Amino acid sequence: MKRKLQNIINKCYSLSAIVALLLIWHIVCTLQLVPEFMLPSPTKVVIAFVNDFPLLMEHLQTSLMEAFLGLLLGVCIGFLVAVLMDRYEGFYKAFYPIIVLTQTIPTVAIAPLLVLWLGYEMTPKVVLIVLVTFFPIAVGVFHGFQSIDQDTIQLLRSMGAKRGQIFWHVKLPSCLGDFFSSLRISVSYAIVGAVIAEWLGGESGLGVYMTRVRKSFAFDKMFAVIFLISFISLLLISIVNILQKVSMPWEREEQKQESVLEK
Repeated sequence: MKRKLQNIINKCYSLSAIVALLLIWHIVCTLQLVPEFMLPSPTKVVIAFVNDFPLLMEHLQTSLMEAFLGLLLGVCIGFLVAVLMDRYEGFYKAFYPIIVLTQTIPTVAIAPLLVLWLGYEMTPKVVLIVLVTFFPIAVGVFHGFQSIDQDTIQLLRSMGAKRGQIFWHVKLPSCLGDFFSSLRISVSYAIVGAVIAEWLGGESGLGVYMTRVRKSFAFDKMFAVIFLISFISLLLISIVNILQKVSMPWEREEQKQESVLEK
């Protein structure tokens, strides 16, 4: 009961902060402290969103398709790399520095090269999303594997358990928390990566839409698409949270036991 009440209080704090920011924004625009063409009011942003809603949904469909495909490939590659690094020490020593090095390259710097090499279709956009999403998965899952109690593994080996059995019954369940934590990061990176890739060219997508409205100085539409991207990212993170609860039912049991002990 106390935990639920605390969660409600925390959500109220967040909601209050958002309402306060919107109110300050509205006051600034009403008093014309900032030129209207530079900072449109929240009301105009909402109107722009409603007027362009069908068009935004068309562009959103393209961006989501790119994001989901890139995220799926990124998660699969990241998980496979984590398994190989955990299984083979030589693979870890050889490729871990390279994996870290890939994240030091700004996405806005590599995106033009991908477009030059792969064209203006969906392929370079998916590749860019894979590059920004596989790293959190690879590092998070690998450290999840490494944090497992080695005494438990030695006990299972002494009982005749094979590598596959140890992986399935110990390593995989133990790393799920780290996996979903990394997945939340990758999900948000996927949407942002898709938009950044679309800035450089394409026929549809939220990034293409942002480029067009920016050139026409329609900043109310620019803010509308920014809020849409933020909303989609939060929605996807919420879906990941639900998947985590379904995949890790033992966490709910632990929380119930903690609640009983607190009472």
